[in-house]
Amino acid sequence: MKYNFDEAVNRKGTYSLKWDGGELIKEFGITDRFDEDTIPLFTADMDLPVPQPLIEALHKTVDHRIFGYSVFPDEYFDSIIHWLDKRHGWKVKKEEIVYSPGTVHALNVAVKAFTKPGDGIIIQRPVYPPFTGAIEGNDRKVVNNALVLGENNYYTIDFEDFEEKAKDEHTTMFILCHPHNPSGRVFTPDELKKLADICRRHNVLIVADEIHGDLVRIGQEFVPMAKAVEDASNIITFTAINKTFNLAGLHCTNAVITDEELRTTFATEMGMQLPSPFTVSALISVYNDGDEWLEQLKEYIDGTMDFTIEFLAEHMPKVKAYIPEGTYIMWLDFSGYGISADEIHDRIYNKANVVLEDGKMFGEEGEMFQRICLPSPRPLIQEALERIAREFEDLEEGK
Repeated sequence: MKYNFDEAVNRKGTYSLKWDGGELIKEFGITDRFDEDTIPLFTADMDLPVPQPLIEALHKTVDHRIFGYSVFPDEYFDSIIHWLDKRHGWKVKKEEIVYSPGTVHALNVAVKAFTKPGDGIIIQRPVYPPFTGAIEGNDRKVVNNALVLGENNYYTIDFEDFEEKAKDEHTTMFILCHPHNPSGRVFTPDELKKLADICRRHNVLIVADEIHGDLVRIGQEFVPMAKAVEDASNIITFTAINKTFNLAGLHCTNAVITDEELRTTFATEMGMQLPSPFTVSALISVYNDGDEWLEQLKEYIDGTMDFTIEFLAEHMPKVKAYIPEGTYIMWLDFSGYGISADEIHDRIYNKANVVLEDGKMFGEEGEMFQRICLPSPRPLIQEALERIAREFEDLEEGK
C-alpha cells in the first residue's frame, strides 16, 4: 500500500514524551519554554504512521483480551535472523540473541558486566549523551576519541589517537555508535576493521550500538561491524525495531553476541526479562512484513533531507549542514553567525519556540551545533525551519 507521510497525526494527549512531556523536558534542561505552540524536534521519535501489517498484528493481540506473562516463540528469533540476513547479509544464530527492554538499559548492563569502577571506556564525541551517562553513572571514566571534523562538516576517525587510548591498560571497552549519532556517518568496512583490529590487539571489548542501521540513505550500504570482521568474538551488537519502525514505546532491543562466555555473562547481568505480548507480535510483524513501508519511509526522509538542505541554503546560508549517510538526524553548525551558543539556543528554543537539541549535550565538540530530528511530516518541518529562519534574519548578509 502507499503511505501518506505528509499526514498530520495529532500526538498530544497520547502520553508522548515528545509532545506531552514538556515538564520532564524542562527538567532535563533541554528547554525553558514548552507550550501548546511548541514544535518539538529534539528526540529520535517519528511523527509518522507505522506499517499497516503492524497495526493489524497489534489489533489481533488486543482482540485476544488477555495480556499475561509472555515468552519468545521460535518465530521471534526466526524473524530477527531473517531480517538481518535479508537487509544486511549478516548471518546470526538463535542462540546468539539476547533480549533487552531497551538499548540504554543494555548499554548499562554491558558496562557493569564487563568493566569495573575506574576503567576507561572509549567513545567518539560528539556522541549520543546516554553513552556518557552509562559510563560516568557507573563510576567508569570517559575516554574520548573525538571524531575529526573536516570539509563539508564530514567526520572521520583519528585512528592514531584511538590506538593510543586503547593501549592504556585501564581502557577495557569501546562503545561504537554506528551509524553515528549525531554526525550521521556510516563507517566503511575498512574503518570498522581498523577499529576492531586495534581493540583486539589491546584486549578492548567492543559494544556496537547499531540501532539506526536500517535507516541509511537510498543507495548507501550499512555493514554491521560484526560482519565486517573475520572474528566477531569480542563484539556485542545492539539491534532494535524502535528506530526503524518507531516502536520505542514497546521496549525491544536485541543483543547479538557470538562468544558464549560473553553472552552468558551479559545475560546473567541482564537478569530474566520477559517481553510484552505486544513487543513479540510487533517484532514478528515488522521484520516479516515491514519492507514496503521502510522503503517508502526512506524515500520520504531522503526527500525531507533534500528539502532541509535547500531551505537552509536559501534562507540560512550561514548554517553549515550536509545530508548524513545514515539516521534521520541532521547536525547543524551555527558557528557562522558569530554569536554565542546561548544566544543560538535563545533564538531557536525561546523565540522561534522550536525544540531541537543543543550540540553541547553531545560533548564540547558540539558546542555550536544543533541536532534536529527530521522524521515528521514535511509541512511541520517546513514550519519549524521558517520559524527559526525568521529569528536569524537580522544576522544574514544584507539584512
